[in-house]
Amino acid sequence: MDILTWLIVGLVAGLLASMLVDGTGYGIIGDIVIGIVGAFVGGYVFRAAGWSAPWDGLAGTIFVAFIGAAICLAIIHLVRGMTMRRTL
Repeated sequence: MDILTWLIVGLVAGLLASMLVDGTGYGIIGDIVIGIVGAFVGGYVFRAAGWSAPWDGLAGTIFVAFIGAAICLAIIHLVRGMTMRRTL
């Protein structure tokens, strides 16, 4: 994949995941970073579970990245919630 494809996949997957988990986005750069990290996490999870993307091509890549980004955001929220409870 070229850099433009990485940016598009990251933006779409990050925006969708942040809308699902938070209800708001993190800005263009934040959503791209979340989506790209999510692509790696989603790829690892899918490979470890023996799953494949339900669609071929860009749609399947975005789906896997979206799942990975949602997992990352959920973990971040759990960690933030734990640290907030400790300080209160």
